[in-house]
Amino acid sequence: ISYSCLNFVNFVCVRKRGYLVSSPPTVRIVHSGHACNVEEERHAERVYTIREGETLELTCLVTGHPRPQIRWTKTAGSVSDRFQDSSVFNETLHITKIQRHQGGRYYCKAENGLGSPAIKSIRVDVYFLDDPVVTVHQSVGEAKEQFYYERTVFLRCMANSNPPVRYSWHRGRDVLSQGSDKGVEIYEPFFTQGETKILKLKNLRPQDYANYSCIASVRNVCGISDRNIVFKLTNKTVSPSIKLLVEDPIVVNPGQTVSLVCITTGGEPKPTLSWVSSSDSLPEKSVVKGGTLTLPAITSDEAGVYSCVATNNVGNPAKKSTTIVVRAMKKGRFWITPDPYHNDDNIQIGREVKISCQVEATPPEELTFGWLKNGRALRSSERMVITQTDPDTSPGTTNLDIIDLKFTDFGTYTCVAALKGGGIPEISIDVNISSTTVPPNLTVPRGKSPLVVREGDTVELECLVSGKPKPIILWSRADKEAPMPDGTLQVESYDGVLRIVNVSREMTGSYRCQTSQFNGFNVKPREAVVELIVQYPPTVEPVSLEMRQGLGRPVAMNCRVLRAHPSRVLRYEWRLGNRLLHAGHFDQSDETEYTVKSLNREGWGEYTCDIINEAGAGRCTFLVTGKAYPPEFYYDTYSPLWQNRPRVYGFKLQWTQMNPNAVDRIVAYRLGIRQVERWWEQEITVEGTITKGELITHNLTELIKPEAYEVRLTPITRFGEGDSTIRIITYREFHCSFEEEPICMFTQDKNDDFDWTRHSAATRDTKYTPNTGPSGDRSGSKQGFYMYIETSRPRKEGEVARLVSPFFNVAPKNPYGITNPPAYCFGFFFHMYGKHIGTLNALLRQKGQAATEGPTWSLSGNQGDHWKQAKVSIHPTASFQVVLEGIRGPGIEGDIAIDDVTLEEGDLIVLLSWGSVGSVCVCEQSPRTSFLFSRFTSL
Repeated sequence: ISYSCLNFVNFVCVRKRGYLVSSPPTVRIVHSGHACNVEEERHAERVYTIREGETLELTCLVTGHPRPQIRWTKTAGSVSDRFQDSSVFNETLHITKIQRHQGGRYYCKAENGLGSPAIKSIRVDVYFLDDPVVTVHQSVGEAKEQFYYERTVFLRCMANSNPPVRYSWHRGRDVLSQGSDKGVEIYEPFFTQGETKILKLKNLRPQDYANYSCIASVRNVCGISDRNIVFKLTNKTVSPSIKLLVEDPIVVNPGQTVSLVCITTGGEPKPTLSWVSSSDSLPEKSVVKGGTLTLPAITSDEAGVYSCVATNNVGNPAKKSTTIVVRAMKKGRFWITPDPYHNDDNIQIGREVKISCQVEATPPEELTFGWLKNGRALRSSERMVITQTDPDTSPGTTNLDIIDLKFTDFGTYTCVAALKGGGIPEISIDVNISSTTVPPNLTVPRGKSPLVVREGDTVELECLVSGKPKPIILWSRADKEAPMPDGTLQVESYDGVLRIVNVSREMTGSYRCQTSQFNGFNVKPREAVVELIVQYPPTVEPVSLEMRQGLGRPVAMNCRVLRAHPSRVLRYEWRLGNRLLHAGHFDQSDETEYTVKSLNREGWGEYTCDIINEAGAGRCTFLVTGKAYPPEFYYDTYSPLWQNRPRVYGFKLQWTQMNPNAVDRIVAYRLGIRQVERWWEQEITVEGTITKGELITHNLTELIKPEAYEVRLTPITRFGEGDSTIRIITYREFHCSFEEEPICMFTQDKNDDFDWTRHSAATRDTKYTPNTGPSGDRSGSKQGFYMYIETSRPRKEGEVARLVSPFFNVAPKNPYGITNPPAYCFGFFFHMYGKHIGTLNALLRQKGQAATEGPTWSLSGNQGDHWKQAKVSIHPTASFQVVLEGIRGPGIEGDIAIDDVTLEEGDLIVLLSWGSVGSVCVCEQSPRTSFLFSRFTSL
């Protein structure tokens, strides 16, 4: 059933009813860019070979309706290797200057919600060849003062490559091979798996002192040329030796400039010097000049081991190291230990008390301590014993033991730490011993536990510490092994307060405050626990949901609570805009529902459901609308183009409507077309109800070649305009090289005797018939595909195989008919080689018309072992197909092949010449056939 539409710039609309086109996705990968080779391997694996540094382009072509979403992934879809998620048609994966690590398997996945996703893959193999490196070694235990005075020498050549490299050796201009010289052996050690080639010079002779060339080759694959390296072997060749002109270790103060000097003391060829550090990389501000490494304004972070390395590819590299030590002191701490022989944490007259002082120092052996009492130097005595702890058990620690404490011993004791070399400020630690010096006590202030706060607030957890001196307080989680808010397991506090900014619900729990032995008493730690409760508003779903519905239908909205604290007191409020619709409290349920029994125009709008507790509200939002879903363009029409006049073409625009029954009936579509800055709009009236999957066709005419157009389609209901869909229309000619299935929508004729076969020389059976058929596709590639007829048994003379093209559209029918039928150039390449070649015909089939009486082009007999091109002019008056018909000759050497089929608009220009040169046809976009005669004077 056809419907007429409002004519706008000669646009025509056709509705096709009952034609359901929804289909699951299919996918295939095509390639462009700089491929060296593309092979079809077993199990349908495709291998794309490319040279390192070239551009990779892989395009994922999909079919299916609705249009599938495309996603490229690498190595089995690892998220870390994902390139892009996109719904762009024919999505292309583009990698410029591809590197070796980017090789691997690439997957294209297409899905549209129908059936299983379609997935295809291709393996990308990146080829490369690095410059080879030659290393030289003498047999173990035979080294003399001169490295190569006698005995056996090994020259080892190695180059990184893909595919595996092959090596060859030259001495001067002479090629060295196994057996060519009794004093030379060439072999590949088993454990290297062919990746290296060893040249062995047995019992070194005078003639062995020469220039040796190692040539690495990958046999010119991908155009990669051979690489070579030359090594000069002389009686002076020797491995490197070096000397460091610095002390070890080097002890310096922060801010000094340090220079490390390394010189070579031997080596031929001349060694190359380099510096490395124990931290893997040299400091950013370091300067290397020759064998000298300079570190300006050195810091403690730059301390470590620095090594000078000399290499000349002879023997093992030479390495000398030195250690840079940067003086520093930090973290001065103290603790007081009561008399250990009495079970009492307090300091008492007549008992022992020990004061300990600890400092981290570099280098530790330079650390010195001094003690003062009330600012005066204190010396060790029988009652005042000063000791320094064993550095292996407690490094950087000094102790002052006061035996039989007296009132006269009360006062301020100062521990002074310094480094012997000077240049670093001293660290002084004061400790007061008096009648008020008492152990710590730890409590939680009244009303500070449990502490209830709201998510996002700033909270302070507090523990009160008494005693003198006051120790450092350590905060940690008491209820579970979990990090603190700053990510550490323990947080130090000097005032007993733990401050948390922007508190979150995950921070709910118990927190322990504990005294540290540092800066206080060395007694059993005191601790307390603070409970933190974080309240947060309800988390609900759905947060936002669009609901599309037609007038007069019910709409049910449901809002559910996922979590909340507190969760026992929850209430809800339903609103449309600012108008309250319904309110209540939760009982046992965790969800609430509101239903509009019959939707009217006033019922369209934004509905909200607020679920409220003490901490705030969580909101579900429902946008109730009558807006129609977007149309879905149909892309799988193979050739939706036609033309009826020169430089003018038409396009068959096809689409289906997404969920047409979800809202009110679609009464029209607004069609917009843009070319550059110009924009046209037209309204297309729709009669009747559109069904799901129904294909709608709209013919666009008067489009100017080769311009592209942007088309926007918007459905209209009683609600108003719905969601739009946009696509680009581009003019293109038909071309098929049979490289991919399904061979450009060509089909095998059901009424012939046998079928055409898709084939390539690379996958040809070794038992193929000789002296017939092509050795490659039309371009000469053995990996390229073409179509051919196999004339071996059981085929018989006169049997026919027909290959039928898809339908091509011409100008749509009109009441007045087509008075000036359009012209097309139909072209193809053919290969007809063999003594039993039969006939190749090209025929025209037109829709609704009887078969043509004879072929529009025909050729018989052996045409030689090369590809030739044929072109023919056709003038169809209706939608048409082109048929390529192969007829078997009298024997098995009669294979006929075709490739690169084209269909172009225009007539033929026939170039005729006098002499032995035949005529050739060239397509011209002209309303008539032209003949151009030209004379060739030199043939």
